[in-house]
Amino acid sequence: MSMRRVLGISAFFHDSAAAYVEDGRIAAAAQEERFTRRKQDPSFPAESVRYCLDEAGVGLDELDAVVFYERPDLKFARLANTYLAFAPRGWESFQHAAPAWLGGKRRQDRILLRELDALGRGSLDPAKLRFAEHHVSHAASAYYPSPFEEALILTVDGVGEWATTTAAVGRGGELTMLKELRFPHSVGLLYAAFTYYTGFRINSGEYKVMGLAPYGEPKYAQRIYDHLVDLKPDGSLRLDQDYFDYATGLTMTTERFHELFGGPPREPESLLTQRDMDLAASVQAVTDEILLRMTRALAEETGQRRLCLAGGVALNCVANGKILRDSRFDEIWIQPAAGDAGGAVGAALLGYHLLGGEPRRAPVQGDAMAGSYLGPEFSQAEIERRLTAAGARFEVLNEDEALEATVNALVEGHAVGWFSGRMEFGPRALGNRSILGDPRARTMQKQLNLKIKYREGFRPFAPSVLAEDVAEWFELDEASPYMLLVADVREDKRLPLPEDYDTLQGLDKLNVPRSEIPAVTHVDFSARIQTVHAETNPRYHALISRFKERTGCGVVVNTSFNVRGEPIVCTPEDAWRCLMGTELDLLVAGNCLVRKADQDPSLRSDYTKEFALD
Repeated sequence: MSMRRVLGISAFFHDSAAAYVEDGRIAAAAQEERFTRRKQDPSFPAESVRYCLDEAGVGLDELDAVVFYERPDLKFARLANTYLAFAPRGWESFQHAAPAWLGGKRRQDRILLRELDALGRGSLDPAKLRFAEHHVSHAASAYYPSPFEEALILTVDGVGEWATTTAAVGRGGELTMLKELRFPHSVGLLYAAFTYYTGFRINSGEYKVMGLAPYGEPKYAQRIYDHLVDLKPDGSLRLDQDYFDYATGLTMTTERFHELFGGPPREPESLLTQRDMDLAASVQAVTDEILLRMTRALAEETGQRRLCLAGGVALNCVANGKILRDSRFDEIWIQPAAGDAGGAVGAALLGYHLLGGEPRRAPVQGDAMAGSYLGPEFSQAEIERRLTAAGARFEVLNEDEALEATVNALVEGHAVGWFSGRMEFGPRALGNRSILGDPRARTMQKQLNLKIKYREGFRPFAPSVLAEDVAEWFELDEASPYMLLVADVREDKRLPLPEDYDTLQGLDKLNVPRSEIPAVTHVDFSARIQTVHAETNPRYHALISRFKERTGCGVVVNTSFNVRGEPIVCTPEDAWRCLMGTELDLLVAGNCLVRKADQDPSLRSDYTKEFALD
């Protein structure tokens, strides 16, 4: 029997998730963190699986396959071989890891079957549980949902089982793996080492390094090339393991690394210095160069003119923008959940196309990710019921009134919590679980960072722009629906800089308005762009269109609806708690208007302490 219904699962490292594919269509996908409220939750995604099955209206016994996104046997072999190769240096790390693996982690089939059975959604025939390789799952997540009949596929991350980078070609329903780079040589782990060294958390702080880079100069790039990275013309590389501790130790960098860059790692939450900014700029510049060499060489070698990207490094939208502008490819498509969560989508699609032998049909219009709006949705009646039970006081409006009230609040300078439709899958809020602001307001960036998100003041915000207006504001003339491309604000939208601008150091540049939309213009005039399309999100498109009618500006500030360290909100209750625990002014949930000023003051809280800093 051909496969029709397939569940994909990623779990046990970080960003656990589940995805459901039916007749080749990605029908549902969600990350476990959104349900458990534990950021990057690595545990078995019980709630995500329940959501997918309930959304589809099926039980486990009705599935044709459940596919796990990596091969535990190969992963254990890599760990064991690494410890042996570096012995006795890796003994302490081996002592930490071995009990979990010897105690059953290698037999993840048993663990998965037990967890699935505990869900109360029927039982799975053990013969239907399958395993895919980590980077093949990434490759599948990049190619199968893409708009392309044929494409080069590049996957880049820290490490899967052995591979850290792979190149493949997708044609029809087939994936042909071409080559791979193997552990311990890894672009993702190089970037992670500098994330750790500059005082941020690996697997979550890489965005901060990318955001910090424009404040610095790449003064250390040559030092990286001279000592850390042996980089070849085709982008392949070797990392000198004398400087890194990730293969055998419990941290990322060694004393030799610290001596090379002039001191120990920065203490988390301590004051950022110009040196930290220069280190961020340097590793970003090196990463850009590595990826450009890889993509240029692969374009020449394969003759492909379309590129698909996935793996955690594909979330580096600065590098993505440079690959696009390098023009070796006519089109680029990046999986919005490029990290490990997206492996669940790839695993499900592998189960459908490769294991099930089902043909692939490229989408007639756009891609097959449905705007990445694949998570839970709440009806108007359900939103009203849940908000009432939480103690909220709200006004119920019609659709037109809700849009008008939101635009009024934005124009008045307020930040608005916007809760609408299906929750996004992947790390970016794309207009359904977002906090919105007026990009023209000079204080909006600081207000959102410090008073609402409670996060570092240097971090930039993204513009959501009407797809048809993107070239009017930015040096970009194509779709970027998933906020995964960086491009510059157009020169005719920029403001003249003060005469002493070039003498300003680091964060002093932050307070200088640089364009007509200063809240979304980074210090190097760049922006991480989301194009908003009427086809995939008509309501958000209508809101920005109405904001444009009022202001002449078809752009709004969009940041994820959460505070620092908290997963993006999932339910109306989550949105309500975020309103009451921050300095947000207004929540628009469906067509419910919830004003902070109207609420019972005793229900206000400082809930930021509930979440560990990211």
